[in-house]
Amino acid sequence: MIRLIVTPKISLADEPLKIQVSGLPPSQLVTLQASLTDEKGVLFYSQALYWSDQAGEVDLEWAAATGGDYTGVQPMGLFQCLKPEKLFHRLIKRDVMQSPFRVRLDLFDSHHLFSSPRDQPAASQTVERWYVAPGVERVQIRGSRIRGALFLPPGEGPFPGLIDMFGGMGGLIEFRASLLASRGFAALALAYFAYEDLPSFLDEVDLEYFEEAANILLEHPKVGGAGIGVVATCKGAEIALAMATFLPQITATVCINGTNAIHGTALRYRDLHISPIPYKLECVRQMPLGLLSFFSVIGDTRAEANQGSIIPVEKAQGQLLFVVGESDQNYNSKAYAEEVMERMRRHGRKNCTLLSYPGAGHLIEPPGSPFCPCSWTTFFVLPLMWGGEAQPHAAAQEHSWREIQKFLWHHLCPTGISKL
Repeated sequence: MIRLIVTPKISLADEPLKIQVSGLPPSQLVTLQASLTDEKGVLFYSQALYWSDQAGEVDLEWAAATGGDYTGVQPMGLFQCLKPEKLFHRLIKRDVMQSPFRVRLDLFDSHHLFSSPRDQPAASQTVERWYVAPGVERVQIRGSRIRGALFLPPGEGPFPGLIDMFGGMGGLIEFRASLLASRGFAALALAYFAYEDLPSFLDEVDLEYFEEAANILLEHPKVGGAGIGVVATCKGAEIALAMATFLPQITATVCINGTNAIHGTALRYRDLHISPIPYKLECVRQMPLGLLSFFSVIGDTRAEANQGSIIPVEKAQGQLLFVVGESDQNYNSKAYAEEVMERMRRHGRKNCTLLSYPGAGHLIEPPGSPFCPCSWTTFFVLPLMWGGEAQPHAAAQEHSWREIQKFLWHHLCPTGISKL
């Protein structure tokens, strides 16, 4: 009897699964297919072809895919290569508390890439991929003007605290904060525009807003330690770098594919005002398939006229970790991070680390997140290019997720802080 075995059946979305097939004839060509429907009703799917071994088995830990959405040994390739049936949609979990993504895995005992929907699989399994562990609590934050969601691990704590932010799409995105809370952090997913009564557009970055969010987190009875961390991507990483520079509460900062300067929107903090490097919208490029490339829109951070917009990161007292994809097609993020490293060296500072990943694109997210080279965004009529190549991008997500957590634990966990 043909069997498809997937373990565990219920897991966090960043955990690896073990996928095995048994009961096949020797040297049988089979197709494995994964599919899920997101909260907007969009189907995502992936397929890969494998040959069974002489025992009639396929184990994705060591078996190499010969075709489909990927080739070679990729134990989580079916999840990493999920692609939307409707072009340019991005898989994002919105409701992290009430439901998982349910992923159906089907085994066909033949070449099935172009077959009819009437074909029945030889075996099927469904697994649940959750973005929150049992016992994690979600607390809506509406203190003063702050808008966000605080995720607290089970137990009394105290726990290391951090703020989690995304970039220019705005709104409140919770899936990374909920996963970090599942790993033992008190994680505040922070919105800063295009959410509830916050401004619809980011006309100015008021750093006092983020300082207030940091203080709310520090004052929470389940948050311990003298400082908090920040994990942020894209425009959020730009703001995170400013937070690390000007706010003494920030002791550990992770900037994922960000910049080293204030771009597009001015930054204000008390009496400080940093004018931005203007976006060069005349340099936006329209690529094949109608994709937009913003890579050349970001102004030159080395130009003399723009030096007043560079974040004086040498003032940061906490630790900094830069995570960059070398095939980022949205920002020249590797160059920006290298400029920060050089600036720190000139000032005799050693509190920064750079992780640079060849082949990785802009959207470096927790492992299990499908590779997304381009997608629709909120404020543009055409999809944006993010860049990257599927296999190295997936490897970058796995490695950087481990390194980010180690970095945060090391710099946010003095004696007495709970560690799951």
